Amino acid sequence: MQRKVLIIDCADASGLITKITGVCFANGLNIIKNSEFVDNAQGRFFMRTELEGERFSPSLANDIQAILPERSRIRLVDSGKKRIVIMVTKEAHCLGDILIKSYSGALDIEIAAVIGNHQVLQPLVDKFDIPFYYVSHQDLNRSEHESKILEIIAQHAPDYIVLAKFMRVLTPEFVSQYPSQIINIHHSFLPAFVGASPYKQAWERGVKIIGATAHFVTDSLDEGPIIKQDVIPVDHSYSAEDLARCGRDVEKSVLSKALQLVINEDVIVYGNKTVVF
Repeated sequence: MQRKVLIIDCADASGLITKITGVCFANGLNIIKNSEFVDNAQGRFFMRTELEGERFSPSLANDIQAILPERSRIRLVDSGKKRIVIMVTKEAHCLGDILIKSYSGALDIEIAAVIGNHQVLQPLVDKFDIPFYYVSHQDLNRSEHESKILEIIAQHAPDYIVLAKFMRVLTPEFVSQYPSQIINIHHSFLPAFVGASPYKQAWERGVKIIGATAHFVTDSLDEGPIIKQDVIPVDHSYSAEDLARCGRDVEKSVLSKALQLVINEDVIVYGNKTVVF
């Protein structure tokens, strides 16, 4: 039996669920799981359907498109393992968590490569027999550095790129190559404390919670569609260093949970928001 995930984003209209499931039934497909959401303010309908069948007709997507309103977006994707490339700098906690969860099967991913602008994390990656590419940003302008990274990424054709504490801002030219495919972990509960040194900013404000945010990367720094967030309580006794140490646990947890949602096709991006089923 084959399994696929059907993702639909369209203008809301009456009878959509009946029409869509009717086409699936006519194609001999069984619905394993179905979720839908209507954004009444925007008049948008979103649906995620897990399908199973002996055979998926090549015309299935077109058949469904034909019964949807104009300018609908539809995706029919294979369920199962996704291929990723991870980009890192020097911090090991997010990378290590993903490596272990991939190794144990907790995340259904294939890590095709890890790319670092420092060599600090190569010994860790080598333990998992995953290719590590060192692309120094020294003596290169930003365009040259990104071009070298893009060449490596293209060789591995990933479904997603994960910035596991990659501490450089990507240019719009880079981001445009992989729209809604680059996942970043930001070490604060966005939209608070955007940019550098968020834990120092949080300490200066005397916050009582700290958090982390996983989001898709866009041209606007730390303002892309949010996938997953979480927080933990802190108090006045915490130094900025204490906040950063505690924050690392939240960061790795939020990033791996966001990655799980994305590889399961549980996330639909629309505008600068997401629907997460």
